Amino acid sequence: MSTAGGFPITSKAAAPRRWTSRAVSFAAALSLVLTHLVVGASPAQAAPPAGPTSVVNVGSGKCVDARAASSGNGTAVQQYTCNGTGAQSWQVTATSDGYVRIGLSSAPGQVWDVANVSTADGGIVHLWAYGNGNNQQWQPVEQAGGTYRFVNRLSGKCLDLPAASTADGVQLQQYTCNGTTAQSFRFGAGTVTPPTGDQPDFGPNVVVMDPSMPQATVQNRVNEIFARQESNHFSSERYAILFKPGTYSTDVRVGFFTQVLGAGLSPDDVTINGHVRADARWFNGNATQNFWRGAEGLSVNPTGGTEQWAVSQAAAYRRMHVRGNLQLDDGGWSSGGLLADSRVDGQVRSGSQQQWLTRSSDLGSWSGSNWNMVFVGVNGAPSGNFPQPPYTRVDVAPVVREKPYLYVDGAGSWRVFVPAVRHDTRGASWSGAPSGSSVPIGDFYIAKPGDTAATINAALAQGKHLLVTPGVYRLSEPVRVTRANTVVLGLGLATLLPTNGTAAMTVADVDGVKIAGVLFDAGVTNSPVLLEVGPDGSSADHSVNPTSLHDVYFRVGGAAVGKAERSIVVNSDDVIGDHLWVWRGDHTYGIGWNSNTAANGLIVNGDDVTMYGLFVEHYQQHQTIWNGERGRTYFYQNELPYDPPNQAAWMNGSRRGWAAYKVADHVTTHEAWGLGSYAYFSSNPSVVADNAIEAPNRPGIRFHNMTTVSLGGIGTIQHIINGMGATAGPSSNVATLVSYP
Repeated sequence: MSTAGGFPITSKAAAPRRWTSRAVSFAAALSLVLTHLVVGASPAQAAPPAGPTSVVNVGSGKCVDARAASSGNGTAVQQYTCNGTGAQSWQVTATSDGYVRIGLSSAPGQVWDVANVSTADGGIVHLWAYGNGNNQQWQPVEQAGGTYRFVNRLSGKCLDLPAASTADGVQLQQYTCNGTTAQSFRFGAGTVTPPTGDQPDFGPNVVVMDPSMPQATVQNRVNEIFARQESNHFSSERYAILFKPGTYSTDVRVGFFTQVLGAGLSPDDVTINGHVRADARWFNGNATQNFWRGAEGLSVNPTGGTEQWAVSQAAAYRRMHVRGNLQLDDGGWSSGGLLADSRVDGQVRSGSQQQWLTRSSDLGSWSGSNWNMVFVGVNGAPSGNFPQPPYTRVDVAPVVREKPYLYVDGAGSWRVFVPAVRHDTRGASWSGAPSGSSVPIGDFYIAKPGDTAATINAALAQGKHLLVTPGVYRLSEPVRVTRANTVVLGLGLATLLPTNGTAAMTVADVDGVKIAGVLFDAGVTNSPVLLEVGPDGSSADHSVNPTSLHDVYFRVGGAAVGKAERSIVVNSDDVIGDHLWVWRGDHTYGIGWNSNTAANGLIVNGDDVTMYGLFVEHYQQHQTIWNGERGRTYFYQNELPYDPPNQAAWMNGSRRGWAAYKVADHVTTHEAWGLGSYAYFSSNPSVVADNAIEAPNRPGIRFHNMTTVSLGGIGTIQHIINGMGATAGPSSNVATLVSYP
């Protein structure tokens, strides 16, 4: 989806990124060797301290400090009187070959960095976002009395206090190693108190906020991430911001590839006095490209009484408690979206939203409509019947599992909560004690960018669950999930990209697998499928413990040329889909009828599969094919491909075009509620689709509340389903049908 009132939008280019990585030169390597010989100490690295630590200069007795308690790029790394604040709390994380990166405990991704990738004496040290640069890595070389010097991996020079100063505020530098106390430091002195419980290494792009941190530090860090990500539409950068239980006063603006999460068992464990919001200022109020972001598990007291979540696809708003109103647009066009397992005390105002799914939630009230607004198991859903207004209400969610989530327990330990399957439910799940199981973080393999499929598969084979931290993972073979009840939880829109024409992930035909928060991106070499849930021919009964997919997104083209015949194939029975965006790219990079090729978005072969919030767009043949029996879809949003060059190139036998939603001829039972299919044939406006939906005409096949739209009158959908329903085209842009048959 990238239209504004039916007109295409051209996205901005991704923001430039500072490049820090350098290979270690021969001269630098020789310098490092000579340093060890001159000073006479072993180059072996001592074990980094566990958890947050202070770092104290031996000569001055003062602590290494982030100036003004800032974590922004360019913040001076200075010495200052030890005071126990977060500005003097450091996290030491191993990189490779005895080197470490040293970042603020409150923002581990902001690390000691030699400015301008300098190898000269006097090169200043400041904080900068970790980019795997050799100028950002240090070797702690142990000296007598448990002290250390820190040798920079790029330059071979030591961390140094200029002129052995004892004054507050002196910025640290690198300098040729000389064995003086100006280059001698110790860990753990000062008054920094490590937090209770374990602190896993989530990598540099997971930012953990603690209520004890200065609010200015919190605000500066979220501002910095947003500044990078506000218009970073097809970036490879990914971020997750985790707020530990407590109260914060901050305004969190959420940009591309950013996920903001409350780390409490209940959303009410984390209170934000301010905002957690998505706006479209970067696009002059047009939110039709506000993709790939999310907010979960937070209670918000919005400044001024109204929160804003102006988004389109792949922008989940889950387990949220808004203590006020919620606005879903920013004054321009918008094309979302999902509100699930949430509570809004005031009014939800949909504004220009073209379509929206609200599931399992509690609303004070709802105002607004456009084409297709669906409410499943919602207390406070608005009255009125399709098509005027275009509301579809389903009393209960028949079978659902909520998305797993990361949290901190009462002892300060990190865990993942896995909600239980629920039946025939209304309202949010978290009003009482949550039903489900809690898994220690130690039972997870924490994947980081650079991990290979072989490494990940070895951990899965050993019985580990999988936590995928933010980044892009290039996979030479599929990630293979073979064990029942495995949890695969992505943070910060973690992205899996196959490089050799294979699937990105395959799932065995086993009970209770949960896949959540992962983006599957097609590679340049064509893949037959990106995600396969159950092998071909799967037949096991999983009705008691189904596999579930939560906020699982697919992309073919957009960031680069990508090819995949099918994005997702569901072969297992009883699978629950909980918000899928399956997208063949329609703008930016690698886009073209013969470039980002992809026949089908979703194929369902399993029986008793239920989908909530199914978005499938721009594929070159049927967008969705349903071969299994007793399938159910609650909300379907589709755009047909923009780019058929002519009618002859887009024919299904004698039929003009390919239906967006196809139920196979052999199926006897199927039902769907609230479906919308839109046409914008910008490459050739004379192209016609005969039907948006095709299905057998049988008593067990039922469709409720269908809409077709010709966006700006550019393109025609002749009928809604099986030759029934009015035409959506240049003369009449919108057509509706209440039921079929």
